[in-house]
Amino acid sequence: MDIIRSADSMAEWSRKARLAGKTIGLVPTMGALHQGHISLINKARRENDLLVVSIFVNPLQFAPGEDYARYPRDEERDLSITGKAGADAVFTPDAGSFSEGEKTIISVPGMNKLLCGESRPTHFDGVTTVVAKLFNVTGANKAYFGEKDFQQLVIVKRMVSDLRIPVEVVGCPTIRESDGLAMSSRNRYLDADERIRGLSLRSGILEAQRMVKEGIREANKIEESVKKILNEANLTIDYVSICHPDTLNKIDHLDGPARILVAAKVGKTRLIDNDSV
Repeated sequence: MDIIRSADSMAEWSRKARLAGKTIGLVPTMGALHQGHISLINKARRENDLLVVSIFVNPLQFAPGEDYARYPRDEERDLSITGKAGADAVFTPDAGSFSEGEKTIISVPGMNKLLCGESRPTHFDGVTTVVAKLFNVTGANKAYFGEKDFQQLVIVKRMVSDLRIPVEVVGCPTIRESDGLAMSSRNRYLDADERIRGLSLRSGILEAQRMVKEGIREANKIEESVKKILNEANLTIDYVSICHPDTLNKIDHLDGPARILVAAKVGKTRLIDNDSV
């Protein structure tokens, strides 16, 4: 497994691979790898000749006061995981050489200000700017993203479509802990009580699905029921929203494809979850 630390070296590695007729799968991560990441890596390994995993805690997607400085980092463990999973290369650039001093920012207006974008207004511009750079330097044919970060997945797909970037974005199902909590690198911030309370996000989504199955179609009524569950767990709600899965636009009445997205703070830790309804 090659460990690559500069964009130029990554681009050269990719150039040689493509000249040899190899397809490249990319799994972009911020490290602190868990089973959710491994599921993406395994799928990418099966579907491509070569596999690149990027490990980069992207400073552009953190606002001042967020957890960039304390975001979990364990390169030795991450490299062990990627090596065992069969990665051909790990791209782990230094922030100073890869994401600082940009004059160009890639933005997907509208989508970037909805949902998580309301409370994190610079977040998705940071995501799309760095993901576009990752696509460029890795030369990936396919890139794999988890549905746990559903808004990110939709925005990246729109960016790729709008800019005609020659990469296929593959969405992969959310992987959950045995208790139902969506896997996230931030779960390690939770103490035992917070983890139990955090399960209310999943409980709320299951309640929404139950209501829809019983024939309830008014989105506001469903959202209020979910908020009640979160409030009873003493969570600080960011949003509960039923949206169209392609546009992220809010839906008032469910008469077609719909997705419920939930974000809330458990203590100081912000958790997100989503599912179809």
